[in-house]
Amino acid sequence: MSHHTSPSATAPPPADSGPGVTTSGSGHPRVTEPVVFIVLAVLSVVGAVIGADLVAKLGISANTSVVGALIAMLIGRIPLAGLRSMRSVHRQNLAQSAISAATFASANALLTSIAVPYVFGRKDLVWPMLIGSFAGLLIDTWVLYRSFGSRLLPADAAWPPGQAAAETIKAGDKGGKRALVLGAGTLVGLGGTLFSLPLSAAGVAFLGNVWALLMFGVGLGLREFSPDLFHTDLGAGYVPHGVMVGAGVVALGQAVFMLVRRRPARQEQPAAGPAPSDRDETTAYTVDEKALRRSLVRGYALFVAGAVLLAVLGGLIGDMSPLGLLGWVLFAAFAALVHELIVGLAAMQSGWFPSFAVTLIFLVLGLLSGIPSVPLALLVGYVSATGPAFADMGYDLKAGWLLRRDHRPWDPYEREGRREQFRAALIGFAAALAVVAVLWQSYFKQGLIPPVAKVYADTVKNGLGEPGVLRTLLIWAVPGALIQLIGGTRRQMGVMLATGLLILTPNACWMVLAALAVRVGYRKWRGPRADEELNLVGAGLIAGSSLGDSAQIIKAS
Repeated sequence: MSHHTSPSATAPPPADSGPGVTTSGSGHPRVTEPVVFIVLAVLSVVGAVIGADLVAKLGISANTSVVGALIAMLIGRIPLAGLRSMRSVHRQNLAQSAISAATFASANALLTSIAVPYVFGRKDLVWPMLIGSFAGLLIDTWVLYRSFGSRLLPADAAWPPGQAAAETIKAGDKGGKRALVLGAGTLVGLGGTLFSLPLSAAGVAFLGNVWALLMFGVGLGLREFSPDLFHTDLGAGYVPHGVMVGAGVVALGQAVFMLVRRRPARQEQPAAGPAPSDRDETTAYTVDEKALRRSLVRGYALFVAGAVLLAVLGGLIGDMSPLGLLGWVLFAAFAALVHELIVGLAAMQSGWFPSFAVTLIFLVLGLLSGIPSVPLALLVGYVSATGPAFADMGYDLKAGWLLRRDHRPWDPYEREGRREQFRAALIGFAAALAVVAVLWQSYFKQGLIPPVAKVYADTVKNGLGEPGVLRTLLIWAVPGALIQLIGGTRRQMGVMLATGLLILTPNACWMVLAALAVRVGYRKWRGPRADEELNLVGAGLIAGSSLGDSAQIIKAS
């Protein structure tokens, strides 16, 4: 299948007026519709408050996209003529895109990043950091928007929370057996949060790549049980970080190799599956490698501009030599781009993103490079602002892709839908910026600081604290690199092993491995129908866990 024109070249048809319309004459709903805009703005403020409150008080972040979808469904069923338009699954998709963008932006990108200079003792740098991290957040999401649907970040990859959001919306629209299965899974997932059982891990294992998730489960198990098995804690001493360094370097090399090699246009199709003539057009790459290259290069240039802005606002020009400042800017931009790509690849396969760990790797590299403490604190804040929103946008675009697959003609509708989702995310980001700007002083004065920000700031203040860190990173980078090389770009096995090693969640490994065993056995028994049925169960478990996490704002208040 040949590639299509860029999104901006597709003339949008008129907006639709009803739920789930799939005729060729209908266009995608717009965020500028008055009812949609008001719903998105209100949900975005709600999501931003939830995100900031949970990360400050409990140190967790919740995926609120399912919450947004459910609220949008309820609004659509209010017996008022003006609200009936919210019965459209595509408007509900815009609602979940906005609220989840606001949640991750306020929690992971903005509040966490501005807490770093605050804890470091430079309260005067909080406002410059807020502006710099917001710039990084916007660039981060723009790169994902321009890269989604490429060979590097394909729409038909797992993106498990996106599948959960789409299945929730579809079940609410169609009802029947699908709604019952999804509802049962949601109740089980919600019940799991009450007993501190990570059932979302089992849900992910029903949806993602089996090999990637097998390595993820192995990593989770090694992290949890290594003290008993090997009499050493594999989570300590930068061992997981070394594995991630090796896997990340190879993953970056694989991405670069994919971008520079030439291939005929007729081969621009996913590697697995039936012959091109039999393939569903919705699985074709909508972003070719030339467009992907251009987006990543422009993304790096924008990250450089963002780093320059932060350097100017943070007063680094007077504190560093011209050569040192140039190195800082180029390194900050490189770290931001690599961070978002590694976090995005992990999130694409597993629904978990190792943002904290990858940021810490660049912090360690900055310390080893001798970057002064204040510039390093700003660099860490800037890098930590990228990644989570990148992953979240991937989830949301996956949900939209699943909801739009039945529309014909598909391609212009898909591109228009992605553009509207990006605009919905921008509404969420604006709400997040406003909420964090208003609330941060109140939180920080009470000592409510995101825990990861304390780790970053303490590491910048105190250094590595132990000799031989570089040697540990290099030694453990070798197995990480080899496993990533063996798994290839589609499986991301090295990155997923490192992600599991970096997460200490009791019993999560058993959830992942048991669900994978069930999945393999059920597939042998049920055949092709197994995946569709397990997708519903997995989506329900993730949705229930997300609802449980979001409900913890009651506990935090």
